[in-house]
Formats: sequence, structure tokens, C-alpha cells
Amino acid sequence: MSIILGMPPTPVAIEPLKVACASCNLRELCLPLGLSSHELEQLDGLVAKRRSVPRGEYLFRNGDGFEALYAVRAGFFKTCVSSEDGRDQVTGFQMAGELLGLDGISSDHHHCDAVALEDSSVCVIPYAQLEELSHEFTVLQHQFHKIMSREIVRDHGVMLLLGNMRAEERLAAFLLNLTQRLQARGFSASSLVLRMTREEIGSYLGLKLETVSRTFSKFQDDGLMEVKQRQLRILNQPGLQALVNNSRC
Repeated sequence: MSIILGMPPTPVAIEPLKVACASCNLRELCLPLGLSSHELEQLDGLVAKRRSVPRGEYLFRNGDGFEALYAVRAGFFKTCVSSEDGRDQVTGFQMAGELLGLDGISSDHHHCDAVALEDSSVCVIPYAQLEELSHEFTVLQHQFHKIMSREIVRDHGVMLLLGNMRAEERLAAFLLNLTQRLQARGFSASSLVLRMTREEIGSYLGLKLETVSRTFSKFQDDGLMEVKQRQLRILNQPGLQALVNNSRC
């Protein structure tokens, strides 16, 4: 991995830019529906900054003070923690329309690193102001409760991956989940470019790099997908789904 632990992060410029939630094509993914035009104006006032994060740079680091949530507007991130032997353990991948920073709510500081896997941008949502608005707008409070619940469900899914599935089943479930999330954002359900390395996928799934590479090759040999470096095209989605379904029997 290119991230060196212990090195200070390169300063990332914060661009004071008006971000109109009302006209954002990601609003249905990261913001509540049913707000009036006046309420959306107030929400626009809350999300008044957009932050650019170049590839390989940190959005926040473990131990940083918690001040805001971040809605990914463009790009791709990974979250990771340091293991006892000093290696990075990937804990998640986040794409456009998803939130980062929820880990800091309970203790007022972050418990992981968030690193951009490509040039990315986020909408900055100051948490103190968000709490104030949530008291006014019940629908806003309800939506963020749903988002936090979704994170818990996703964590349970990872525990299932690591606890009960073989290597093929883990990778199949990961790729199906990734394509479903991309499809919800208007992208192809079968063709994608992997923004993360195979080493990062292995870290997330609890697999060695060699195992991930060998499993990709097996999937290609079995006609389940076509792989060209980081470009991937799924040829047999039911076949991948069958692997995941078998693990639940």
C-alpha cells in the first residue's frame, strides 16, 4: 500500500462553495425526501462547503477530532484501521452518495482513517448544526437514523463474510454488492473499474493477495467474468449469486 502510517497528512484545501442539495443528483441517496423548498434551503445553508481530496490523501485520520459528516459527492474512499503489527486493515469502501465520519459520533474523535482511492470530493456537513436542524425536521432525523442502521447492517454482512464463507463466496458477495451499489447510482450492473487494489480487497475480505488473485483467475476460467487489470465485466451474474446462495445453505 502507498499509505505510510505515522506520516503527517498533506493539507487538503477546503473550497468554500455553495452546494445546492436541491439540485444534486445524489440527494435521494444521502439526503431525506419530502422536505419543503424552505427546508431544502436551510439544508443547503448547512452543506455550504465542498472539500476536494486528491487520490491517496486523507479525508480524516484516526484520532482526529470529530466535527462533521461527509457525503461523498464524487470519487471513491476506503476506511482502514491499524492492526497490532502495524498493517492497515481495510474496514470499508465508500462511493458517491454514501456518508463518511459516522464513527466519530460516540466519542467526538475518529476511530479510523479515510483515504481517497481516486481524486474525490465530499460535501461537508457540520454535525452540531445537523443536530440542531434534526430537532426541527423529524424527517431529517429519521433519515440519519436509517443511515446509521444501514451501517450496522453492513457491518453484520462483513462479519458473515469473514466468519462463514469460503474465499470464492467472499469475493462473489463483495463483487455483487459493489455492482448493486453502482447500479443504484446509474452505472452499469455488469461492467466496472475497480478503484481498490487486490491487496485492499484481500484486507477487507480477510484473504491473502495470492488468494484474491487466484480466485479472480478462477472466476474468469469458469466464465463468470472477464478481467483486464482493474477493468471487470460480469458475464454470469446468476453464477456468482449461486456461490453466495450456497454459502447460506
